Amino acid sequence: MSKQQIRDRSNRLIATIEIKSSGKHEIRDASNRFLGSYDPRSNDTRDDSNRFVAKGNVLTSLIRPF
Repeated sequence: MSKQQIRDRSNRLIATIEIKSSGKHEIRDASNRFLGSYDPRSNDTRDDSNRFVAKGNVLTSLIRPF
């Protein structure tokens, strides 16, 4: 498992992407709320309600302004 932090220009944490042992990537906001996931096997990105968002990894598009 590896984690990548996403920070704004002020160096505030806005999201974290974690690669799970299954290979899926999960994104969570700064409050640790689940925003969505990307599955490299199916090449699908899905939101927090498991709705299809796009083909490819577009996890950062799930980040909402705070």
